[in-house]
Amino acid sequence: MGQINGRHKIAWIGTGRMGYAMAKRLLEAGCDMAVYNRTRAKAEPLAELGATIVDRPAELATRDIIFTMVSGPADLKQVICGEDGVLSTSVTPQLLVDCSSVSEEGSNEVRSALAERDAAMLSSPVSGNAKVVAAGRLTLVTSGPAAAFDIARPYLEAIGEGVTYVGEGELARMVKICHNVLLGVVTQSLAEIAVLAEKGGVPRHALLEFINDSVMGSVFTRYKTPAFVNLDWAPTFTPMLLRKDMDLGLAAGERLGVPMPVAKTTRDRVQQSIDAGHTDCDFGILLEEQAKASGMDLQSENMDVSDGLH
Repeated sequence: MGQINGRHKIAWIGTGRMGYAMAKRLLEAGCDMAVYNRTRAKAEPLAELGATIVDRPAELATRDIIFTMVSGPADLKQVICGEDGVLSTSVTPQLLVDCSSVSEEGSNEVRSALAERDAAMLSSPVSGNAKVVAAGRLTLVTSGPAAAFDIARPYLEAIGEGVTYVGEGELARMVKICHNVLLGVVTQSLAEIAVLAEKGGVPRHALLEFINDSVMGSVFTRYKTPAFVNLDWAPTFTPMLLRKDMDLGLAAGERLGVPMPVAKTTRDRVQQSIDAGHTDCDFGILLEEQAKASGMDLQSENMDVSDGLH
């Protein structure tokens, strides 16, 4: 990873699994960074890489560019517009880059509040998990003012390998919703063929090795392979979060007059996994639910298989 010729003072808000990994990459690229997280202890290890840890979002108002990676629209509004939020002082940052998966409505509220203070906002949700970030394979989709994107682009490119600008406003949120609908559909389809092949006598690792080497293979099928082979459901993205995004996608389809029968069926399968009690595990649990519906009790193959990230 190359070094950034840092003209800007950077702030980072939100150091969960994803936020920590993304902030770490900017620090390793040489950024001057201050960091806030609601649970300070989760941010403190970044101090060893040169970050300044602060106790309130308001202390970040003097920074040029603020990145946020928080859990939802309420959290975004709180850290930017709330008491002790970034906008609670008389100083205003130049630019906010929000990488969270939040609703268009919540994002627009924050964008409007920033505009009243002559500050710009970019929506820049991401595709990947913390392992993908660490491997430098994260992708980001960004929307907002083109001039603001030009400023943020070197920092976004330091975080991930693919940065796509799609236009003004909240268009990036629509792209992320479409992406996550596809995530659900592909995972359910992968679960169905894995169970079909195994019930026909083919080991999961062998099927997935073939798929990954074929034209149907992808970064996603490769990095999901260890979980599918070894039934490892340590959470990267939960069924609850996937259902939320499937619902957003279906609502957008209803609003825009786009029938989505495959997405609707997938959403129902996700809901069934939640009803079965799978709320805090990885959404790959769809594989086991598919197996149960097919009269199978899957076992881990206990194999060391590549996730394709390194």
